[in-house]
Amino acid sequence: MSNMHDERLSYQSAGVDIAAGNALIERIKPIAAKTRTPGVLAGLGGFGAQFALPQDRYKHPVLVAGTDGVGTKLKLAIELARPDSIGIDLVAMCANDIIVHGAEPLFFLDYYATGKLDVEAAAAVIEGIGRGCELAGAALVGGETAEMPGLYAEGDYDLAGFCVGVVERDDLIDGSRVQIGDKLIGLASSGPHANGYSLIRKILARRQIGLDTDLNGKPLGELLLEPTRIYVKLLLKLMKSVELHALAHITGGGITGNLPRVLPKNTRAEIDLSSWSRPALYAWLKDVGNIAEVELLRTFNCGIGMIACVAADAEDDALLQLKTQGEHAFSIGTVIGGEGAACVRYLNQT
Repeated sequence: MSNMHDERLSYQSAGVDIAAGNALIERIKPIAAKTRTPGVLAGLGGFGAQFALPQDRYKHPVLVAGTDGVGTKLKLAIELARPDSIGIDLVAMCANDIIVHGAEPLFFLDYYATGKLDVEAAAAVIEGIGRGCELAGAALVGGETAEMPGLYAEGDYDLAGFCVGVVERDDLIDGSRVQIGDKLIGLASSGPHANGYSLIRKILARRQIGLDTDLNGKPLGELLLEPTRIYVKLLLKLMKSVELHALAHITGGGITGNLPRVLPKNTRAEIDLSSWSRPALYAWLKDVGNIAEVELLRTFNCGIGMIACVAADAEDDALLQLKTQGEHAFSIGTVIGGEGAACVRYLNQT
């Protein structure tokens, strides 16, 4: 039998603030409204979001879905109290994954989990998500905010994202068109994007390096928090005039691990490492962290965030179009013959 003098319990006394959650929803509504597209039928506030497929533009639509997080880059954002751009990373990791299939992003949902909801921090994160959705052309149609006391340390939060896109069945990019002799075009990254941060953080801790350390005139923390580039609109435009045989989003695993995922058996990618100038951050990480070149290449993007595979006779046109759009694009290699599973062979490796 309970004691009549026991404190009456409530959800709030257990650590969950419904009022804060409702306040956050009100903050999110104008952010979502800025990303709204014609397909959105119902979004925030319901039990599920509704989106009408653009059937006027697709005869045989194929849906492509992706989900991802931002890894331990999130830890740096929390340490620096900089929640404003990590949401862009979240959208980028998902939208860049589905554009490699030729899919136009339609809508995006986020999952934000924390121990105690800080409305200001959460709103800043979701503002970044909204900005990322605008850059990707996707509608922010909903999400989930979970307040789970006892599961997260004070001030910590976690993020996941979910993106759905559409592509015409005949335009699906699946690597089946890749041929020996095809050329590989690299698109510049903006930094490590959202990969390799567990290693970066270990290097900083072991060497006792502060995030305010100067690197080429900028604080190290600022360089490391540079948002992931979103290549969606750039590539959708390129696809209209150049046949892309394959696209590879260079995430965890670097070029070494990601490019072979879109190449057929009995081929390999020959990559000339001297064909682009590797940003100074990677040389610094390699030196300070005493990282072997092979490890650097299979952990970080090393300056290339996306790779497009095109026919040899389409390479010049593709490069011209990309550079006309202001893109830093490089001819970085060729698809050659090989035996067995696809792999990467590096030229001019240091």
